[in-house]
Amino acid sequence: MPLFISWTEIVFIMFIVLIVFGADKIPEIARGLGKGMRQLKDATNEIKHEISKSAEKHGVDTDITKEVTKEINKVKDDFDDLTGPIKRQL
Repeated sequence: MPLFISWTEIVFIMFIVLIVFGADKIPEIARGLGKGMRQLKDATNEIKHEISKSAEKHGVDTDITKEVTKEINKVKDDFDDLTGPIKRQL
């Protein structure tokens, strides 16, 4: 069961949007969605910056996420090495 929608579904959705809103409203809707996504991204970046700034102010080590990510990747690689021969036999 795929997690993504197919091209035919995307085309069908675009066709329905075209019928419902009309060709003249689609650029306005796209601009509004783009501005909304940009504001969400800016707000997320601002929150991340404030958290990092607060952590540095209180002496919290912010590099721990890099270390955790490195360890997770190491475990993934070890797991892939372990399951590699099993996958090939199937």
